Amino acid sequence: MNPRHFISLLDLSSEELRQIINRAIELKNKRDRDYQPLKGQILAMIFEKSSTRTRISFEAGMVHFGGSALFLSPRDTQLGRGEPLQDSAKVISSMVDCIMLRTNNHDTVTTFAQYSSVPVINGLTDQLHPCQLLADMQTFFEYRGDIKGKTVAWIGDGNNMCNSYIHAAMQLDFKLHIACPPDYLPQQSYIEAGGERIQFFDTALEAAKDSSLIVTDVWTSMGQEDEQAIRELAFRDYQIDSTIMNAAQTDALFMHCLPAHRGEEVTSEVIDGPQSVVFPEAENRLHAQKALLEFLLC
Repeated sequence: MNPRHFISLLDLSSEELRQIINRAIELKNKRDRDYQPLKGQILAMIFEKSSTRTRISFEAGMVHFGGSALFLSPRDTQLGRGEPLQDSAKVISSMVDCIMLRTNNHDTVTTFAQYSSVPVINGLTDQLHPCQLLADMQTFFEYRGDIKGKTVAWIGDGNNMCNSYIHAAMQLDFKLHIACPPDYLPQQSYIEAGGERIQFFDTALEAAKDSSLIVTDVWTSMGQEDEQAIRELAFRDYQIDSTIMNAAQTDALFMHCLPAHRGEEVTSEVIDGPQSVVFPEAENRLHAQKALLEFLLC
């Protein structure tokens, strides 16, 4: 039987996605350390990009569930010396129970999934960040209930987070307003997939109107540091400040996957303000991924 992978939110049905979100909330509230469904199981964590939240949440989650996690980087394995991905996938999956990759190229994760005999989890690629969306959606459900029928505003770069928000809108039935500079829109394939669920706006203020959730990300992601000055100019009108938040609904939440650059994509007033849930959102990486691991491995 082929293993179940989690490469994007589209690998889950809408019902399964809500099941994992609600289970994450249950695990968070119960915190039963005697519940160890993954006792003796091993998660291999392959990192090509540095990480705080992804590494800690997956590693802690496996420990909570009685399992263990192995940290692997290209420096520590034959991946860094050019071993074919399919060979690495076959070998690693023969020795562990699950593989999580946080990598540069999306094709790395899809190739691993193709040749792995165990579940493969996308911990982040240049195209998608589905684990973060699990945490974001858990956070919204906790604070405001089901997101179905709501409006979310994505303001900033049309990056991997934006792409995953498009998938979330498709799966959880909410409207997604997107405000990006013209040269930084999401890839056309994601726009086409989103269809009527997504709508583009010329300004951040227009996108924020009537939204229940405002989300952004850094203007310059890892690996784009040489574009910093160009991006600061391109995104200067896309900062989330009190004016943007005031255009949204009065009880709108603010989210950011972190790390944040205060004074660039968001002001300190907003990220440290009463509508911000960025730190519960970060903690929920742990609970959402525990629910995902349970779903895939139990």
